[in-house]
Parts: sequence; C-alpha cells; structure tokens
Amino acid sequence: MTRTKILRTFITDAGASHPVSRRRSCLLVAAALVAALAVPTAAAPPADTAADATITAAVPNPRADGDAGEFVVLRLPTASSANWTLGDGERVVTLPPDRPSSRVAVSADPTATRRLADVPVVAVPHLSLSNAGERLRLRRDGVVVAALDYRSAPAGERLVRTDDGARWRPVGYRPREVHRYGPATVTGFVLPDASSVPVETLRAARTRLLLAGYTFTSDRIADALVAAERRGVEVRVLVDANPVGGRTEAGARTLDRLAAAGVDVAVLGGPRARFDYHHPKYAVVDDRVLVTSENWKPAGVGGRSSRGWGVVVDAPPVATDLDGLFRADAGWRDAIPWTRFRRGKTFDAGTSAEGSYPSRFDPTEVTAAEVRVLTAPGNAEAALVGVIDGTSDRVDVIQPTVGRRDGPLLRATLRAADRGVEVRVLLSGAWYVIEENAALVEWLNGVAERRDLPLTARVAEPSGRYEKIHAKGVVADDVVVVGSLNWNENAVSENREVALAIRSRALADYFRETFVADWRAGHGTGRTTWVIVTGAIAALMLALVVARKTIRFDGGGR
Repeated sequence: MTRTKILRTFITDAGASHPVSRRRSCLLVAAALVAALAVPTAAAPPADTAADATITAAVPNPRADGDAGEFVVLRLPTASSANWTLGDGERVVTLPPDRPSSRVAVSADPTATRRLADVPVVAVPHLSLSNAGERLRLRRDGVVVAALDYRSAPAGERLVRTDDGARWRPVGYRPREVHRYGPATVTGFVLPDASSVPVETLRAARTRLLLAGYTFTSDRIADALVAAERRGVEVRVLVDANPVGGRTEAGARTLDRLAAAGVDVAVLGGPRARFDYHHPKYAVVDDRVLVTSENWKPAGVGGRSSRGWGVVVDAPPVATDLDGLFRADAGWRDAIPWTRFRRGKTFDAGTSAEGSYPSRFDPTEVTAAEVRVLTAPGNAEAALVGVIDGTSDRVDVIQPTVGRRDGPLLRATLRAADRGVEVRVLLSGAWYVIEENAALVEWLNGVAERRDLPLTARVAEPSGRYEKIHAKGVVADDVVVVGSLNWNENAVSENREVALAIRSRALADYFRETFVADWRAGHGTGRTTWVIVTGAIAALMLALVVARKTIRFDGGGR
C-alpha cells in the first residue's frame, strides 16, 4: 500500500468513526504520519548490530590456583566499528575490535583458558571475576545489550545461559537433546537368565568396540575385548575413577590386563570431573549398541547375582549417536589414562559373586518403531517423566530403590494413577536398601488406599531366581525404558547415565512378562517380621565383615 493510500485510509476511517471533537486530534496524528512516511526507508542493520550479541556463559571459578583461566563466553560480530565493553559494576574492560569467531572466550589468562574453553580465546587484560558473584553487562557504544548475573560460583563449573534462565554445569559438559531413531531391530534380554547375550555381542565386534561403564571386573568380558584388540578392532574402555566403596584388586588387575594388551583404558574423575560418577553401562559394537542396567562384572552381565534388563539395538544411527557420546566423554581432561591413574594406589581385596540361577526367560527379537537415546545430566529425567505422563493404560516400574518421595519421577507415577492408569512399583529387597524400600512401599500403598488409586508397590523376593534387583526399568504402555538411570536426584542431575526408550508392543510384552514373574513373589506390605530380621542380620554382617569399608547406595553407587 502506498503512503498516499495509507494516509487516505487513516483520514477516512477517522472521519467516519469519530465525533467532530476527536476528528481534529486524528487529523493532527495524520499530519504526523505524513511526516513519518516522508522519511526515507531505513537501510538494513549494519554488520555490527547488537541484536544477536549476548553473554552465553561464564567460568568464574576454575579448579586452578588463583582461578587462573577464568573467562566469559560472548557472541559478537567478528568485525565492528562500535566500541564493545564488558563490565561488572566496578571495572569495565574494552573488547578488541577484531575477533576470530562470532563466539569467543575473553580472558586475562588466555593460555590457561585454552585448556578449558571450546571456542577461540581472546586476551582481555584486567578481566577479573568474583567467585562471590557478579553483574556482568555487555555494552555497545555505552548501551547495555546483554546481561548475566550470578552468585556464589561453584568450583569447576560453567554458568550457561538457557531458555529458562542460566544454570551451572561442569566445565566441559554440554547438554544433549533427546535423539530419536527408528525403526530398528531390538533384542531384549534379562539377567541372570541370558548372560550369554552381552558377551556374545562383544565377541562379534569387527571394527569398533567402545565400552562405557561404572565398574569392570569380568574376566569373560575382558577376554572378548582382548581378542577384539588382537583382531585389529578399535577397542576402548571408559569407567569411573572412584566408584563407591573403592576399586577392588580384581578390578585393578582386569584393567591392567586390558591396558597391557593394547586396549585404550581410561577412568573418568579427578579434580576436573564433569560428573559425580560415570555410571552408564553401554557398548558400541560396530553398528549395534548394547545398553543394560548392569555393571561389567560377574554379579551383573556375568549372571551371577542381579536381576537386570538389557537390549541390543541393531541400528547404525543409534550406534553413531552413542559413539559420539563416548568420544566426547573420553576426550575431555577428566578422562585419565588408567596406567597413570593407578600409580601408587592400593585396592580393596573384594569378592566376586558366584551365584547360579536358572534361565527362565530367553531373549526376544522384535522390530521397534522408535528408539530414543536419553542421557543424564540433561534430558533423561524430563524425557522419562514425559513417557509416564503419556500413558493411558499401565505403568510398571522396577528399581533398586527410589530417592525423594517428592521427586519428579515418583510424582509422575502418582499422576498416572490419578488418571486411572494401573501402576505397579517393584523395589529391591537387598539388605542395603531393605528398610528404606519397605518404608516407601508402605507409604505408596497407604497413599493408594487413602486416595483410592490403582497403584500397588512391593518389595521383591527373589525366590532363588536371582539374588537382588538391580534393574532400572519402566514399561509404560508400549514403551520400554532400559538403562543405568536410578530414580534419585544425584543420578538425574550429577551422574553420566544412559538409557533407551524403545517403542514396541512386543518388547513391552516381553519385559512386562518378566516383571510380573518378579512381582508375584514380592511383599505387598512394608514392615514384615521378615524384613526386620533380614535388616538386622544384614547390619550385623556388615559390622563384622566390612566394618572398615564404606558402603552406601546412591546414584553412582551401584
């Protein structure tokens, strides 16, 4: 529409719809509009516009003497005629006019910062960040265009701007989105019934075998990895540096053997650690992935103790995804070569599980419509809450234990029951969690009774089919979630965890069948005499046998 037509329309509408007393005002506005329309159309914004300039992150408190290497990450035009400055309310530093990239880290100590930052570093003398808090302001020609405030900077963490504000995250950690793939061929299995599946999957490796875990003591798995290395397969192992209770002599010998055979073995931890614990249990084997709830030891994948869940997914995109995760986790400064980490260290004697259990459930192969890769910290908790919130029929949960009663995952199960969804929660009866699990079962059943909800909770009784529940699984309608994610705050927010959410009615039927078998032997009430006696005996055994050893159960502990 031309300027003349705009003006004519404005005047006509003003005269037709307003009384005389207001027409004069409208005509005055029209005159102003004429003047405005007479101004030539503005040119495109200059290249150094502040529209997209921002402060994206800050690291005020690196784990170094004197906070050496502290920095701020900015997004700026690479070249600008404007005067760009960064201030904290007390001091203002001028930014160099030319920058190598639109995203740069500015620092007074570029050499130290380059060891921490993943973007180009620009030297800015006199930049100093307070650990107690700052009010950072980015200005263009004296005008504030971006701000980032913080209080009490945690050591070794990075304040990152997000869609809902700003969050502290470990330096070197980058959050991931939930990645979706499909369809895919999936083999589901349970332990201890199908302990051959993990080892046979690893033995089949031809090009790459990347194994991520918490602990590693299995000779059978070590045999498979050494044999793959000898065949010319790329073999790498990444485990936690300091598992709860300490590393055993057997575990140290196993890692020694792998390293001596040429396997790239590293442990994740130390002063630059991004996670409280490296707790996932997965392997990338050529174009397949193996994801379980179990550790790489006789009690876990060896089938000597734990009830666990696992899947093998034959899908190159999923393998590529977890390959990228593995290399990112193993490629940061908190990944320490095992041979260097173990120098001068002593290890606990430890014992290996030697149980023997019947095989009642054979593996099953299905075609899944979708596979989602969930990781923690970051997306796993919200994604799992979404899975449970999306159910309409049934939710079955199997966990060693559950953290806070008001945690998001447990709240989601209660919401499902409120909607009329049938909910069952099965918890471990192992001695180290029996009392808290019994109390939670009693509480959940009490809530269900008071509110007339279709929810039931039980403590599992193995009845000779396995020693203890270690599975971390959910069957929600036709979605199965399998992986390392414990239902507690530490696991979802501080640990590296990996789980898969797989949509398949056939796979859901398989895991629900195994769940029902374990469920039928469970205790429906929380505080039976058996529970009290078992807890007392376990406490006495602990005091007498392992008094000097710290044993606790948390997100990284099992």
